Amino acid sequence: MDAFFAAVEVLDKPHLKGKPVIVGGTTNRGVVSTASYEARRYGVHSAMPIYEATERCPEGVFLPVRMRRYAEFSRKILDILRCFSPLVEQVSIDEAYLDITGTEVLFGAPDQVARRIKETIRNETGLSCSIGAAPSKFLAKVASEMDKPDGLTVILGADVDKFLSQLPVEKIPGVGKRSVERLHLYGIKMVGDIKRFSAERLSRDFGKFGQRLHELAAGEENSPVAVSRETKSISSENTLEVNTNDKTVLKKKIKQHAERVGERLRREKLRACTITLKIKYSDFSLVTRGHTLGKATDSSQAIVDAAVKLFMDHPLRSKVRLTGVAASNLESSAKNIQMELFETGVTKGKERRVDEAVDTIRDRFGAKVITRGEG
Repeated sequence: MDAFFAAVEVLDKPHLKGKPVIVGGTTNRGVVSTASYEARRYGVHSAMPIYEATERCPEGVFLPVRMRRYAEFSRKILDILRCFSPLVEQVSIDEAYLDITGTEVLFGAPDQVARRIKETIRNETGLSCSIGAAPSKFLAKVASEMDKPDGLTVILGADVDKFLSQLPVEKIPGVGKRSVERLHLYGIKMVGDIKRFSAERLSRDFGKFGQRLHELAAGEENSPVAVSRETKSISSENTLEVNTNDKTVLKKKIKQHAERVGERLRREKLRACTITLKIKYSDFSLVTRGHTLGKATDSSQAIVDAAVKLFMDHPLRSKVRLTGVAASNLESSAKNIQMELFETGVTKGKERRVDEAVDTIRDRFGAKVITRGEG
C-alpha cells in the first residue's frame, strides 16, 4: 500500500488531501511511522524522530497512530487479494505476496491481474497501491518499489537477467548500509556483478548472506508464497512524553499496554503463555523481564496482573523513556482449555464478559473511551 497510515488518515479527513501528513506522534519524543508523499518531499521518512520531522516540515500535519483503523483496512484488502488467489502471504499490515500461477484463465496475464487488483482496492477502499509482478518474491518486491505511488511494474522471465544486471545492490531488500559498503569494496555495485564470484567464494567471504546473493544473482530465488505466517508475539509499546521514574505513572502506562495486548490476542483468536515487560531508560539502555504463566490466556486482567508484577519487582535505576508489554509462546484460543480442578469458572466468566464488553465499546467508539479501573 502507498503511504498506508497517512493515506487512511487522508481518507477519513478529506480536508488533509494534498497536505504533508505525518503519522507517528504528536510530541517530539516519538518517531515517524508513515509520511505522505507530500511530506516526503521535505525529506521526512519513517523511523525519523518527530522533532527532526518538525524541523524539516514545520507545516506538516502530525497525527497519532490509529492502529485499529489501519488494521480494519488491512483486513479488507487481504479479503480482496484472496478473491484473486488463495495463495496470499501477508508480510505486514500493508504488504503481501500473491502466487497467481494458474489464474490466467480467470483473470488474464500478470499485468491484467495487477490492474484488476489495483482497481478493486481503489473502488472498495478508496486507497491506492503499488504492485510488482515477477517470477520470484524477491523480484516482485523490488518491482513493487520502482514506480510508487500507484505504480505497476512487470518483470517477465525473459527480462530477468537484464533487469538484475542493472539493479543496484542497495535495492536488495534487507541489505543495509554496511553490507552495501562491503560489497562495493569487492567491486559489486550491481546485482549482475555478483556473477563474477563463485558460490564458494561468496559463501566463504559473506557466509549465509553470500549464499543468498548467489541465488539472487542467478535468478534462483524460489521461496514459495507461505499462506500461513504464524504470529510469534504480540506487543504494545510507546515512548513517554517525558522521562520519569514515577511508578504510579509508569504502572498506568504498563496497564494500558497489557490491555492492548489482551485485546489483540482476542481479536486474533490467540492465547499467550509468556508475558514480557520492556523498559528503556533515559540513557537508551534496555531491560526486559519475562514471566511464563501456568496456562495460556487472553484475559486482559491476567496480562495486566503479570505485567504489573514484573514491573513492581524491578527496581528502577533511573528515569524511564519507554515502556512496553509483549505476549509470546502463543497458541490458538480454539484449542480446548480444560478448566482447572476446583476452579468455579464464575470469576473467569465475569472477566470474559468484561473483556468482550470493553472490546465492543472500543471497536465502536475508540480505544480511549473506556479504561480499566484501579483494583
